[in-house]
Amino acid sequence: MNPGAFSISLAVKDLAASKAFYENLGFQALGGDPDQGWLILKGPTAVIGLFQGMIEKTSLTFNPGWDSNAQPVDPFDDVRAIQAMLQAAGVTLDTTTDPEGAGPGFITLTDPDGNPVLIDQHR
Repeated sequence: MNPGAFSISLAVKDLAASKAFYENLGFQALGGDPDQGWLILKGPTAVIGLFQGMIEKTSLTFNPGWDSNAQPVDPFDDVRAIQAMLQAAGVTLDTTTDPEGAGPGFITLTDPDGNPVLIDQHR
């Protein structure tokens, strides 16, 4: 199974302050919409999502169908196939997506230490 490009999604209190902080560490804006409370920043080896008022806790994020530059990759494991594999392995999912759907969808789960994991497919 390939859950897709990895990033960390940070729950932030002040989007502008967090953006400035990470820019000082060498990150640059890759996408997002500050008016909606989110930005995606890319550094030389990492991607960080900044989310103000959108998520409760910092979480691990995977994006099936994308590379680390948010560019499409093919082939890729669809989120519904990932969901089926995880369920078949006995993994408990917190949120599921319509198994008969197509295109964008997401699932959430929690690792054994309580860390949220989001598998978020945008295509």
